[in-house]
Amino acid sequence: MQQPWKKLSQEAVFQKYSRKIEKIMFRLPNGEEKDFYIKVEGPAVATLAITKDNQVILVRQFRPGPNEIFNEIPGGYIGKDETLEQAAERELLEETGYKGKVRSVTTAADCAYSTMSRHCMVATECEKVAEQKLDKTEFAEVILMPLNEFRELLRSGKMTDIEVSYLGLDFLDLL
Repeated sequence: MQQPWKKLSQEAVFQKYSRKIEKIMFRLPNGEEKDFYIKVEGPAVATLAITKDNQVILVRQFRPGPNEIFNEIPGGYIGKDETLEQAAERELLEETGYKGKVRSVTTAADCAYSTMSRHCMVATECEKVAEQKLDKTEFAEVILMPLNEFRELLRSGKMTDIEVSYLGLDFLDLL
């Protein structure tokens, strides 16, 4: 039967902006001691947003990790005093200028080496109500994409938050 590993030590090895890497030493089930490097990140929301005429709202932007320009669903970190819905509404409005009916779908782990909980959200009946309000390091344009093209984008793997998008489409019976 699987058991959690015993944590022996933990130390921050890097921190900048909202990113932190910790080195954690564990005792494995076989008695061996090994270190792992874990991204320590706060909870985030990602929102599959769809307009009243069934266009998916995407944000086109350069991503430094893969060194590519991606069309992505809006999202970001949850503020200290925000509910999931408030964070999703704020990120959607800031990144796209759209507003809609926001609902929570589920929560997914970001990856096996991250502490982030990614809250999967959907926003339906979205309408443009404002202009984008991007941060100083955000350079993005809003893209509207028909559902069939969005499904092709998902299958291509050329975006982040693919799992959130599939979970949202499934929740809305749009797969």
